[in-house]
Amino acid sequence: MQSSRGRIMADMLGAAENASPVEAVEAVTRELGAALGARSVAFLIADLSGRALVRLAHVPFDGAGDGRRHGDEVATVMPFDGGLAEQALRSQTAQVVAQPDGWTVLAPVTDRGEAIGLLEMTLPDEPSPPTLQEIARTAHVLAFVVIANRRYTDLFEWGQRTTPFTLSGEIQRRLLPGSFTCEGNAFTLSGWLEPAASVGGDTFDYSLARDVLHFSVTDAMGHGVASALTATLGVGSLRNSRRRGVGLIGQAESANAEVAENAAVPGSYLTAILGRLDLRTGICALLNAGHVPPLLVRDGDTRTLSLPANFPLGMFAEAGYRAGEITLRPGDRLVVTTDGMRDRGAASLDLPTMLRSFGGLHPREAVRALADAVLEVSGPTLADDATLFILDWHGGHGEGRRSSAGADQARASTSAA
Repeated sequence: MQSSRGRIMADMLGAAENASPVEAVEAVTRELGAALGARSVAFLIADLSGRALVRLAHVPFDGAGDGRRHGDEVATVMPFDGGLAEQALRSQTAQVVAQPDGWTVLAPVTDRGEAIGLLEMTLPDEPSPPTLQEIARTAHVLAFVVIANRRYTDLFEWGQRTTPFTLSGEIQRRLLPGSFTCEGNAFTLSGWLEPAASVGGDTFDYSLARDVLHFSVTDAMGHGVASALTATLGVGSLRNSRRRGVGLIGQAESANAEVAENAAVPGSYLTAILGRLDLRTGICALLNAGHVPPLLVRDGDTRTLSLPANFPLGMFAEAGYRAGEITLRPGDRLVVTTDGMRDRGAASLDLPTMLRSFGGLHPREAVRALADAVLEVSGPTLADDATLFILDWHGGHGEGRRSSAGADQARASTSAA
């Protein structure tokens, strides 16, 4: 079994490397289907909205395919309906269902908690537990194939976009991290951005060092391209100083000076929460630059964190900055939002109560559920971007992470009702 498994993996990786980036996933699924005797194999990628899956297909003749087309490429959107596909993605557990022509398996394609999509496979016979384990492992390998090859092509990004992006939306998209979710042994985090009709300049970002987690949430003033450009200055400066080893206060001071000096529209600024979490101790330094205060959910209670007040980044070039500090305990949940989660129609949401009710959800599912709640009261078109960043602290940095097929099964959960 072990040698057979190794051969399957080797054949899959060889097929991926020998194919072009746009054909790599199809090449891998063909190898997998042949190895397991499948009648059909397909990869369904998660839509950027987080509310659908997209089936990508190459149909090289006119009139074929019933989805969105780009040349010979067809993207068919399958909105979530509470069925097995959604359950598999939300719970990070493979689903098996009997069909007239065999058995369909839906296995999550995931890496470090990022739900990339699903592997859909139809087998002639009901899969045994060892076969399901093999499918789960190969779905995890497929995640790496997607991550590696989407660097070289727009195909996957195009497939995930059910609505066209404006220029400001395109700029904003490039400012976000490559993965919205990250699971570590000591923490789990997830971010989400629900864009306004005219992009409002929100971003979130994070970066993991050996013993430190850096993160930020920013909100540039205004809307449209001007706001996106201000956000670019701010995020670019924060990343640059962070990568040079500059501390939290130094990052804020550099971004403040850069935005004040270089903003295309004089007087532009952005509010921000900057964080630096020591993974060995749980001590989290937080800097609030004119932003909505973060929230802490602890032992079922939600409270606003009181931090030293600072001016927004770029408002006054010579402004100084101060940071606060909190020691996280295992089980704590840190929540950072932008004002789009609190203003206008969203103000009617009882955010502390909702955070308590979603306490059992994985951060990936909690941010989605909260975004859905905002859209329900303020949508379908938002007046301002609504951004969420949730960080769960588990403690135990240095201990081995326990995962299965790219997800931490102990902390996976289904979506809120």
